[in-house]
Order: sequence, then C-alpha cells, then structure tokens
Amino acid sequence: MIEATSCGGVVIFRGKILLLYKNFKNKYEGWVLPKGTVENGEEFKETALREVLEESGAQASIMKYIGKSEYSFYVPEDVVEKEVHWYLMMADSYYSKPQREEYFIDSGYYKYHEAYHLLKFPNEKQILEKAYEEYQELKKNNLWGSRRYY
Repeated sequence: MIEATSCGGVVIFRGKILLLYKNFKNKYEGWVLPKGTVENGEEFKETALREVLEESGAQASIMKYIGKSEYSFYVPEDVVEKEVHWYLMMADSYYSKPQREEYFIDSGYYKYHEAYHLLKFPNEKQILEKAYEEYQELKKNNLWGSRRYY
C-alpha cells in the first residue's frame, strides 16, 4: 500500500466556486477542485496555495481549514491510500487559466448548485458542501474578505 497526502482548495470569488476540467488521455475526465501532492518541507497551507496557483492561475488567500477527505485507488500492483486536506480560499478575481501540463483543459467559476452537479467525485461534493456552509457563515458575520486567517 502507498500512502499519499495532498492539499487543495475550495476557491470562491463573489460567491462562485472555481472548478477545473481534467482530461487525461480520455481515461480520466471530469470537473474537479484544485489539489496536489505535498512536497518535502512544505506545510499543508503552502501546498494548497501553490497547487491552486499552479493548476488554475488563481491568486487566492486561505480563509479557513475545512477538513480532510480520504479515498483509495488502484495503480498497477498496488493500492494508493490518499488523504486530502482542504482549505476554504478567497480568490482576488475571476481569473483562471487551466494548467495544460497537468491535462486541465478548462476552468471557471460556477454558482454553488452548478459546481455541485459538475463535480465528478462524491468526496469533493461533500467538501464543497462544507466549505460553502463555512463561506456563508463568514459572509453572514461580515468576516469574509477581511483577509485574516482563521
């Protein structure tokens, strides 16, 4: 068994959520949240911000830690147990540019219900639900956009 840790972000700008469309040799296709592998010496927050920037071109600030998702998948001759740590982030604009080298062919900001239905994986839908609730709570208490880390 191989254990892997990734970090990602639910990136929101003006109430809309950033999604990426990945198409890897037509074997892997669908809308996902930006995330990636933790590099040596990196803190989870650093990984999340770096991956969002690399995969989408979006400049974002971390507002709050959301939680983690866990899943496993098969690779030839082994199983990968993956843990993903998620952060709620605020983007500074609607700008996004999908990272072609990682097989992302589209990106954009979507309303919550659109984003929820577009997402490919159930665990990402759960994270989106949790993140959006946190976003609404911060907004209601006038804490969204204050650029503080919670």
